[in-house]
Amino acid sequence: MNVQVVTDPDGRLLPADQNRRVLAGYGSPMSLPPDQTACDLLDAHLEALSNGRDLPLLEGSVSAGGADAHGVAELVRWALERLKDLPREPVDLFTRQVGSLLVEFRSRRSPWNAAALRLLDDSYNFVATGPRLHQDWAHDALAVLHRAVRDPRGWVRLDWDCHNSAREQVPAYPFDPPAASRFPECLYPLDAEAAVAALAVMTEEWSSEPAPLRSRPDRDAVLADARTLLARYGPTAGYWTNAMAAASDPAPDFLAAGLEGTPSHPFLTGEYLNGVDLFDELGLIAVNESEVGVFWSLGAY
Repeated sequence: MNVQVVTDPDGRLLPADQNRRVLAGYGSPMSLPPDQTACDLLDAHLEALSNGRDLPLLEGSVSAGGADAHGVAELVRWALERLKDLPREPVDLFTRQVGSLLVEFRSRRSPWNAAALRLLDDSYNFVATGPRLHQDWAHDALAVLHRAVRDPRGWVRLDWDCHNSAREQVPAYPFDPPAASRFPECLYPLDAEAAVAALAVMTEEWSSEPAPLRSRPDRDAVLADARTLLARYGPTAGYWTNAMAAASDPAPDFLAAGLEGTPSHPFLTGEYLNGVDLFDELGLIAVNESEVGVFWSLGAY
């Protein structure tokens, strides 16, 4: 199965003429396991279209052959058929429909994707995982915040600011994180259940939250999705937060406090860019032997 759309090692979409020069296979500039590659490249194609950019998918570039234990071929065929049926005009309607298709495509790829999208896609959050490459995992967390690494499993990343022009002035925008050497001053360890609660309250709004999680009828479902996300990192994972409440207690009651009751050490930039003032945050970092996951809720107006 070949999908001939490529990105560079930093995740930037290559110009169409370079895509046209890529023939069959998954060689340079990006090489991924065969069961991920077609989905990853189609994901990039759909994301480009949903953002109003054109990243051609070559005629006949998807073909199924041999065993398909993970259902990749069927998923790609399903998405391409749906895409083919979308009317290209008006353009704004087309981009919205492609955006909806992209969300459904990502959700079908894995239960983790589906939980991340249900839990955190409707509010201003950053969700990304990168490889653990250093003994001091702070360097790996910084690589994730600076968007310098890919998700090792090719799973979904939630990043409202990936293409924000503010990154021309603050490359890690909305973040301007401390140096790795300062992480011990800014982060505190969390118990596993407290990490679940911290992740779950990221579904709240930072100001004038009409329905805090603690009082919602779907509270248990939200907590279940949070557990699904953190289960990725395994039973031996460690968790850290920038919430000051954890300085004296590794199990603060995030549900009772809610977002508005969780002052935190700043990892966000203080720059006022593109008419946006970033005023509050709650971060959670999950670490195991092979991966570092970063979850951040941002308050802005």
